[in-house]
Amino acid sequence: MNATPLITFQLIAACIFSVLATSSPAIAADQYALDPAHAAVVFRIEHLGMSYTYGRFNHVQGKTTVDAQNPSASSFSLTIKSDSIDTGLKKRDDHLRSPDFFNVKQFPVITFQSTAVHATDDGYRVTGDLLLHGVTKSVTVELTKMGQGDDPWGNYRIGFATELTIKRSDFGMTNMPEAVGDDVHLMISFEGLRQ
Repeated sequence: MNATPLITFQLIAACIFSVLATSSPAIAADQYALDPAHAAVVFRIEHLGMSYTYGRFNHVQGKTTVDAQNPSASSFSLTIKSDSIDTGLKKRDDHLRSPDFFNVKQFPVITFQSTAVHATDDGYRVTGDLLLHGVTKSVTVELTKMGQGDDPWGNYRIGFATELTIKRSDFGMTNMPEAVGDDVHLMISFEGLRQ
């Protein structure tokens, strides 16, 4: 019996096993924690139909999972302390924290949790649940990836930005309609640090 075919088969099998054994494992999704020093949730709303009042929330936290190989497995979450609202005027901010508007004692946080993520040419289309003033609504945002890479301090970062408009009345915030507009224009930007 000629042993050459058997030896050849064994060599081929050994080579295949060697390649499989030394192949890189599947790339896992990257986990990021939001960098609060480089996160912004800014808004504007009409006053008397004559001008805009601008403000921001000073306390923003969140986390992101980015799966480049399977974008639908990515996720985004954001938590905002509602009492961190800041329009630059204490009297107005105190009023906004009251039951007339955000009612921060009853509803201390505003949250967003993604429910579906789809890749786009410059980032992701993200649908998620927005909880505001005790009301949850589904919203969709176009999240633009601003960039990613190493920073000067040895961290790896990724950054995103988006803009969207919501109606405060959709979330049960209907006080003072004669003075305060219904459309709230939001501008959101954040960086995540890879964990």
